[in-house]
Amino acid sequence: MTRSHNVILCDREVTLRSLSSRDQQSWCELNDRDRDWFRPWEGTDPNYPSQRINPDPATYRKMFRYFMAEARAGRMLPFAIEHQGSFVGQLLVSGIVRGSMRCAQLGVWLSKQHAGQGIAVTSVALATDHCLGPLGLYRIECFTRTENTPARRIMEKLGFCEHGVIPGYMHVDGKWRDHVMYGITSDEIPAGGLVEYWRNLQEVEPTTSDSTT
Repeated sequence: MTRSHNVILCDREVTLRSLSSRDQQSWCELNDRDRDWFRPWEGTDPNYPSQRINPDPATYRKMFRYFMAEARAGRMLPFAIEHQGSFVGQLLVSGIVRGSMRCAQLGVWLSKQHAGQGIAVTSVALATDHCLGPLGLYRIECFTRTENTPARRIMEKLGFCEHGVIPGYMHVDGKWRDHVMYGITSDEIPAGGLVEYWRNLQEVEPTTSDSTT
């Protein structure tokens, strides 16, 4: 794993840490329990549209090997999301590009049990501050289905700008689905960072919605 990913990012009861092989059991149990919750937002293969991810140890090990190879190459940061010390979801910074672009894409999913508590918002804020700060990137992008209102609210709460709808952007839940593109740059981050901005916002508006992006 690259040195840049040997980090632990925390805010109160939420922690982002490097995804580990030890997360296999928790990952499988959570994905098996919440299969219907994830189904509308789950990427699918257009050649096998009815085929779903099998949340078993073999699937996790294959995914984990790919993530680690991409992390070593500097193209990905795979994080586990913990709440009060328990595995509750996953955040992935992918498609990291250096050079003249210095950008990456961010995706997050969270268990149904822990949705609506601001955990996903905090996780996105932590990851964005890290990427646009210590990691030295300029832009973070996020793509979510147009129908995914909770995920869109996460982006909007944190000040991500909506950059339009991309028709048929990704094959999700058996069909090519339109997605909304959101983005934020280091120039647009509030003073003190998104984590501090989100803390201040919670004092005014304590409730939120979480989903997957």
